[in-house]
Amino acid sequence: MEALESLLEQVRACRLCEEHLPLGPRPVLAASPSARLLIVGQAPGTKVHASGIPWNDQSGKRLRHWLGLEPEVFYDASKVAIIPIGFCYPGKGKSGDLPPRRECTQHWHQRLLAQLPNIQLTLLIGKYAQDYFLGNQAKATLTETVTNWHQYLPQYMPMPHPSPLNQFWLRRHPWFEADAVPYVRQLVQQIL
Repeated sequence: MEALESLLEQVRACRLCEEHLPLGPRPVLAASPSARLLIVGQAPGTKVHASGIPWNDQSGKRLRHWLGLEPEVFYDASKVAIIPIGFCYPGKGKSGDLPPRRECTQHWHQRLLAQLPNIQLTLLIGKYAQDYFLGNQAKATLTETVTNWHQYLPQYMPMPHPSPLNQFWLRRHPWFEADAVPYVRQLVQQIL
C-alpha cells in the first residue's frame, strides 16, 4: 500500500506537460491495491478538473447508471480504480476536448498498473483507452471494437464514452445499452 500511495502522490504532483495545459496541471485519478475494477477513460473534462473528482459530471452519471453503482461504491478506491489515459484536462479542440496527453501513459501507467494486482476487469472507455490497452487487437474503429466486446472478456470490456455528446452513437447502436450494458452491470456486481 505504501508503494502505491507514494506513487499516487508523485502523480498528483506531476508537472511533465504543464506548459501544454490551458487550465494548468491537476492530475485526477484514484487507486488502491485492493481494487478489483479498473476504469480507464480518456482525460478529465473541465468539470472534473474543477472538482478534482473523477467522472464528476454527466458522463460519470451515465457511467454509474450503466454499471449499476451508487456513488459511494463507484468512488471507493478500495474497490474501483480510476486511471484515465491522460490525468489532466488537455484543452478544447475543434470538435470537443483535445486528445489526452501522452506523457501520462509514457511515464506513469505501467508503474501504476503494476501496483494493482487484484484487478479482475478493466473497462476501456473510448478509443484512446482501447487503443492503448488492446494494441493491435483493437479494431479499426471504436464501433467495431465495442461491437466485438465479447472477444476481449474476461480481462477487458470496451465501451463507448458515456458523454451526452455521444447520444447519436447510442441511438444508432441500441444493442449496446440493450445487451452489453446489462452484461457488464452483472459482471461488475459479481466482481465487487
